[in-house]
Amino acid sequence: MPTFQYKAHDRRTNKEVKDTIEAASQAEAIAAIKKSGLLPIEVKEFRGKSQKTIGGAGKAGSKGGFSFAFGGVKPKQVTDFTRQLSTLTDAGLPMVQSLQILTDMQPPGPFKNAISQVSEEVQSGTMLSDGMARFPKIWDKLYTNLVKAGETAGALETILRRLAEFREKAQRLKKKVIGALIYPCAVLTIAVAILTFIMVVIVPKFEQIFVELAIELPGLTEILINFSRFIGGYWWIIGLGLIFIVVGASLFRKTDSGGAIVDRIMLRFPILGNVIRKSSVARFTRTLGTLVTSGVGFLDALDITKAATPNIVVRNAIQEVRDSVKEGESINEPLARSGVFNDIVVNMIKVGEETGELDKMLVKIADNYDEEVDEAVNAMMSLMEPILIVFMGGAVGFIVIALFLPLIEIINQIN
Repeated sequence: MPTFQYKAHDRRTNKEVKDTIEAASQAEAIAAIKKSGLLPIEVKEFRGKSQKTIGGAGKAGSKGGFSFAFGGVKPKQVTDFTRQLSTLTDAGLPMVQSLQILTDMQPPGPFKNAISQVSEEVQSGTMLSDGMARFPKIWDKLYTNLVKAGETAGALETILRRLAEFREKAQRLKKKVIGALIYPCAVLTIAVAILTFIMVVIVPKFEQIFVELAIELPGLTEILINFSRFIGGYWWIIGLGLIFIVVGASLFRKTDSGGAIVDRIMLRFPILGNVIRKSSVARFTRTLGTLVTSGVGFLDALDITKAATPNIVVRNAIQEVRDSVKEGESINEPLARSGVFNDIVVNMIKVGEETGELDKMLVKIADNYDEEVDEAVNAMMSLMEPILIVFMGGAVGFIVIALFLPLIEIINQIN
């Protein structure tokens, strides 16, 4: 029976173990190593002085200092990598070999370099989560903590699959919200460009005609011409003002108090606020539910969820929940005070907390709210289209009436 040399991670002592094992095949060797409570890192068939690598991978790259070129990695790349790594580990391949396969699959770039360096770290005995933690811009705190929980519990394949599903659903939700905003923003931009062209180019030509005819202009026409003069003469002031407003709002939002004010205002918007509120609830419940289900401690899960939440109002609510739980109190009261979570969500979380199935209840809420986000996005789109039509019709109608009132007056005088 062949003998296999292996390198594995002992979850109990958190140390690297090197030993040999007899098995009929590499797959049986890996299964036996897992059964003994170890996490296989590299498995090689032992042939005296020469060794033939079967399960392990060679060095993923030359040893050396870490490259800091890890910017510009798209979230979808990380999600695809997670799904592929889950599939390979579930098939029984050692981690080093799985990482090398995925390294070879990546196009040249910062993500490939990062995976290569993580592969080197794992091959030298480092935990996968620790290797990934060196690249926080690629694998964030939420990602590495879930991987660490999977390594500790001996269920890395399950955690990777769950993490891939979590990222796919989160990106799908984000894509829906962004996609819903693209259409009205594009239409509004085109509308503003057309109206600006009319005000700067067309209206001055009519003004010249009215001056040559020396007719008395109606009040509506005077307003339009004065507004056209202002835009044509002070367009640079308007441009600088818009830039100042955008930059100022961005800087203001980066402060804690300013960000809370902006996020609270956004949540109160008649149409968009409903979408933001529902997507925030879905993101919070799915993140926290995934962490708790994966075995992360509840206080640590709240800290990670807070760091992964962009909305400051929701972040403050999570901090209140953490403080409440730390004091031994329930989590539903701080959520109710935030104004983001409605009574149904709060009561469902309360029931989950009382029955000891909070993780399942959180995931269930997230699934329900994913559907509600779809409905809210569709409702927003249904409302935005007539609003944009009314805006365009009103603006064009005002310009047409203001320009043709003097012409009607001229026709009446001629008659």
